[in-house]
Amino acid sequence: MTLAIRARNLRKEYENVRALDGLDLSVESGEFFGLLGPNGAGKTTFINILVGLANRTDGEAAVFGHDVAEEYQQARDAIGLAPQEYNVDRFFPIQEVLEHKAGYHGVPPGEATRRAEEALKTVGIYEKRDTRFDWLSGGMKRRFMLARALVSDPDLLILDEPTAGVDVQLRRDLWEVINRMNDSGTTILLTTHYIEEAERLCDRVAIMDEGRKVEEATPGELMDRGTDRIEIGLRSVPATAPELDVPDVHDARIEDGDLVVTAARGSSVVPDLLRRLEAAGYTVTEVDIERASLEEVFVDVTRTESEVEA
Repeated sequence: MTLAIRARNLRKEYENVRALDGLDLSVESGEFFGLLGPNGAGKTTFINILVGLANRTDGEAAVFGHDVAEEYQQARDAIGLAPQEYNVDRFFPIQEVLEHKAGYHGVPPGEATRRAEEALKTVGIYEKRDTRFDWLSGGMKRRFMLARALVSDPDLLILDEPTAGVDVQLRRDLWEVINRMNDSGTTILLTTHYIEEAERLCDRVAIMDEGRKVEEATPGELMDRGTDRIEIGLRSVPATAPELDVPDVHDARIEDGDLVVTAARGSSVVPDLLRRLEAAGYTVTEVDIERASLEEVFVDVTRTESEVEA
């Protein structure tokens, strides 16, 4: 199967700044893929190369097998982009803006009108179809940016911080729309600063830092690399934590009347912990596991060497 996105040794330099430094990344067709990283990691530069807003310095980049430079039109027609910044024609009603957008991709006028209406209905702002962009509320503007990305009926939907600055309810509404698109077969590339968003939505995530990919895995696999907190209630609480010679256990201490253990892959460690405690004569009354968050792993893998040394 042809990859939706393929980047190999991708580089982009701006004078003395290397925005991308040998990026290797593959996204499967139909996948919901998250791209995480601190500001300046190269996420937006990568997107700009995919959609033709920036030229690569070196390396390869293709969308559904089409080189983004040599076969620009085929690659671009496969992509719907919802950028973080508003770049909208503000002088026409929003339905006309969508019709113009569809026309740029070769959609005939009648079909462009149908698609524009359908996109506005999908994101829940059809009743505002005769309103100009500047007159929309902030939340409606975010919905419109998604509608504009959908109007060309793309195979790849690229969402650059699609829920930045919106309230919790609107964020969940947009999640629902995006999930429906993915369920129907559309490939999604999502960049976000909301770690919960990546945890809940993405099949796989890649973490970028300083123009390179530093990690790639499922959200669950990444969280397994973090440190879980296990709180164990004991009928008789010792003054100090018992010795626990169990693989992946990092630390054990008595805290607020409970035995608190920090460990990698907490769910897998618990059975061995319970057996060891019971063998030592302790009666366990309660167990609670607080899993490491993707945010904690993200902070850890993007921490610079100087921060680690400090």
